[in-house]
Formats: sequence, structure tokens, C-alpha cells
Amino acid sequence: MAQNNIGWPDATFIITPTEGHPFTITVKGRDRWALEQLAQAGIKGCTPINNPAPRWSAYIFNLRGMGVPIITHTEAHEGPFKGTHARYKLLATITPSAKGEAA
Repeated sequence: MAQNNIGWPDATFIITPTEGHPFTITVKGRDRWALEQLAQAGIKGCTPINNPAPRWSAYIFNLRGMGVPIITHTEAHEGPFKGTHARYKLLATITPSAKGEAA
């Protein structure tokens, strides 16, 4: 069964890295969702624990492939299944472009 991205259609953003020159990307689906989550989180970043999604690492991989600067910090967590998780932080500001709809 094919899936569609009706809830998260194509959106164009201007990415302005903290170091480097602005550039434009178009994203959709979960990649768009992840980019918007990172932008909303600001300097605190996002974790799969606080922003549940099935494949955060894949979304980050895809966004990095488009040139979006994102860093990963590994953090410990406690509880019956203690271990580590990632915190992803966007090293850029994003601005919706007039070309596409964005949150």
C-alpha cells in the first residue's frame, strides 16, 4: 500500500547556517515535520523521547544530505531500560519561502 504526504506536502525553506551562506531546500513528509520540530525546539534541540517519531535518525540523515547543519549529542537516560538517546540541534535558522507552504 502506497503512502502519501497529504498532511505534510512540499514546502520550501531558506536555510541560514550559523556558519556559511543561505540556501534553499524543498522538503515534504516526515523530513519536513522533523525540520519544523527542530526549528521550533530552538537551542534545546529535539529527542526521540520528547518528540516521538519512528525514524528520527533517518530524517536527520536525509536533512543532512540536503546540507542542513544538525549536530547530535548523546545523552544518558535512566529507568528500567536505561541507556542513551540522541538530542538533535539545528545549527541554522529556517525561514519559509514564498514558493511553498510551511508552518
